[in-house]
Amino acid sequence: MPERRPFVRLPTDVYPVNYGLSLKPDLIDFTFEGKLEALVEVTQATNQIVMNCADIDIITASFVPQGGEEINATGFNYQNEDEKVTLSFPSALQKGFGTLKIDFVGELNDKMKGFYRSKYTSPTGEIRYAAVTQFEATDARRAFPCWDEPAIKATFDITLIVPKDRVALSNMNVIDRKPHPDDENLVEVKFATTPIMSTYLVAFVIGEYDYVESQSSDGVMVRVYTPVGKAEQGKFALEVATKTLPFYNDYFSVPYPLPKIDLIAIADFAAGAMENWGLVTYRETALLIDPKNSCSSSRQWVALVVGHELAHQWFGNLVTMEWWTHLWLNEGFASWIEYLCVDHCFPEYDIWTQFVSADYTRALDLDALDSSHPIEVNVGHPSEVDEIFDAISYSKGASVIRMLHNYIGDEDFRKGMNAYLLKFQHKNASTEDLWDCLEQASGKPIAAVMGSWTKQMGFPIIAVDQEQQGDDCVLKISQKKFCASGPHNEENCPSWMVPISICTSEDPKCTKLKVLLDRQETTITLNSVGPDQWIKINPGTVGFYRIQYSSSMLESLLPGIRDLSLQPVDRLGLQNDLFSLSRAGMISTVEVLKLMEAFVNEPNYTVWSDLSCNLGVLSSLLSHTDFHEEIQEFIRDLFTPIGLKLGWDSKPGEGHLDALLRSLVLGKLGKAGHKPTLEEARRRFKDHVDGKQVLPADLRSPVYLTVLKHGDSATLDTMLKLHKQADMQEEKNRIERVLGAISAPDLIQKVLNFALSEDVRPQDTVSVIGGVAGSSKQGRKAAWKFVKDNWEELYNRYQGGFLISRLIKLTVDGFAIDKMAVEVKSFFESHPAPAAERTVQQCCENILLNAAWLKRDAEDIHQYLLQRKAPPV
Repeated sequence: MPERRPFVRLPTDVYPVNYGLSLKPDLIDFTFEGKLEALVEVTQATNQIVMNCADIDIITASFVPQGGEEINATGFNYQNEDEKVTLSFPSALQKGFGTLKIDFVGELNDKMKGFYRSKYTSPTGEIRYAAVTQFEATDARRAFPCWDEPAIKATFDITLIVPKDRVALSNMNVIDRKPHPDDENLVEVKFATTPIMSTYLVAFVIGEYDYVESQSSDGVMVRVYTPVGKAEQGKFALEVATKTLPFYNDYFSVPYPLPKIDLIAIADFAAGAMENWGLVTYRETALLIDPKNSCSSSRQWVALVVGHELAHQWFGNLVTMEWWTHLWLNEGFASWIEYLCVDHCFPEYDIWTQFVSADYTRALDLDALDSSHPIEVNVGHPSEVDEIFDAISYSKGASVIRMLHNYIGDEDFRKGMNAYLLKFQHKNASTEDLWDCLEQASGKPIAAVMGSWTKQMGFPIIAVDQEQQGDDCVLKISQKKFCASGPHNEENCPSWMVPISICTSEDPKCTKLKVLLDRQETTITLNSVGPDQWIKINPGTVGFYRIQYSSSMLESLLPGIRDLSLQPVDRLGLQNDLFSLSRAGMISTVEVLKLMEAFVNEPNYTVWSDLSCNLGVLSSLLSHTDFHEEIQEFIRDLFTPIGLKLGWDSKPGEGHLDALLRSLVLGKLGKAGHKPTLEEARRRFKDHVDGKQVLPADLRSPVYLTVLKHGDSATLDTMLKLHKQADMQEEKNRIERVLGAISAPDLIQKVLNFALSEDVRPQDTVSVIGGVAGSSKQGRKAAWKFVKDNWEELYNRYQGGFLISRLIKLTVDGFAIDKMAVEVKSFFESHPAPAAERTVQQCCENILLNAAWLKRDAEDIHQYLLQRKAPPV
């Protein structure tokens, strides 16, 4: 990492008690006028006030001490680098309360942060703009001068002056709406006073929307706001939200503190959603569901995101982290409990198994890199804060909370959570505060155990060996840090406090023994476990570690995959561990291919999904060799039986997971060039385009992908036409994500140019370019060249923000030649992207790991793929 910029938090000699804020956006010229009257307390005499402020021009500022004369500020000194302004006064402001008045103007920017403009098309087809906000982490200062730090909480009285035909929303309910004295086309909309809250959770939206509403069983008014004419598409989210609020009320034993909550779909939106207190903003695809045109994975995604954002209303909004170092507490916790909530609302989703594939394994992969970071990172400058919204804060955070919940047990966990929320409500807390409450509730050494998972990066690999002693089985267990580049023998090896549980084939669902491994190694005796039983460490795949079994233990576990006696999540975990050991060079990749062949009877969607991901990684790696076709054949052979079993059409009595599995399997077979799948996909695509037979939403992605992968310029033109005609953002995104599958070089270029066109929303450009990079060797080269050639425009569009990190990762992560790592590194040295520094390091490390993997295993893999097809002698 480069030298840290010296970062200083705001001085504490003046702090806000209440912000009276009036804003008047101009939706034509993209500017806004603001008036701030803040009640502040001066805690020690000073002749200046330092606040956060960015891209705002202050016109006048003054201070009125309580019962005293108004003092005009004599100077505004902007420190643009630090996003601060210093107001200077001719004489010292004395201790006590007073009112700070500031008149200012700003810009409704198009960068999807601060107070920004979002483009939409009215039902009559004209282009219009809404004015919306996105303040987390450090962008409230772009909408009004403020003390923009999470621990400086205050109440807010907000007034919006807006065109009378527009909807105006903020955190609280409307208490007054009256015509503007100077302009009869405007109204002043005044909102109730908020609770004490952080600036990053303040929000306002001005635009045209319809809504559906309902009341939760505990009396909270819930509305889902949609684009005009699409209110129906808000019903699914409304149903999830009205079930979720009472669930959290009950889980935390603390009532939701506001009179209402609005969930609103915003056209141009960088993140997935944002938990603003009482006014949660979403991408359209994370909120809107059309029963006819939405696929099963979209419904699931909406349910998870709604669950995540509503959890923040307590965990984050009511109790807020003291500083961004503790961001993981917010995000890790919400990323864990969103699954608990969806499992409560939709038990048929088997969502906890999906957690392992979506969050847990993703976090393990990133955290095995030397360029990972601890869950808790000391951050200061805004660009450093942007950088920690990553898979470590969210997915590793969620995984260690899941491990902690399992270690403590649900009852004590809830008791501790309730104590924490009551003790710190309307205040700020740090990681240690939560540990204290959970330790008191459970009587277990939570701080000591958890410190090893949050304060140091990485995780252990647990090596296990067994020997039989009479009727008993003795296990030898040891830990050392797992590294993606293979075992390291360091002198001072880090160690973890590892909760370890063990089950046997006698009862695969039931944990036989739990121990806390608090040293380098230990032995454990399992009484009356005979040599005919298999032994599985980490049942449920809850502990955040990888396992290396002795070869005899592994041998005895393999039949548990074939006969499905191992639980689905454990079948998945075993395969995933072995795959990552092969990438680290600790076993041969051929061992993993042999294991994969044992999954032919696998019925579980999530197990297939994880298998499919890993085969995708392997296929991408082998695209750098001349036997790429052989791995396609392997994929076809593995997926054909399940494909035949499922068929193309859903059968009566099938559920959510069958739909997800069919979509996955057909897409995999089609992409790998399975002839019957390709022919059927082409037939159905033609009927779909001709309007004879519309494709069910769950078949669209696999069919689109298949016909494009093996398509020509006519196919691409048809897809682009479908994109233009699509009324739903979900359908546009679905098409955008697969366009990159086209193989001809000139068409690849056409797709890349399309990514930056007006037809693609700014937040979606990234997935078009990523789709090109991820689908072929040519695509990868072309996408990287395109990013380099258009760097100015792309960087300007996403500036800080995590979209720039995502773009870089998607574009370069798949290279597998040492010299590419050098090229990527030097490009970003001459084109710095501060919020993506760590991502660039991680990508370069991945490229080198890929190159080493290829050198080490390519020949063995090739031989294996050839001989498995050879006729027996």
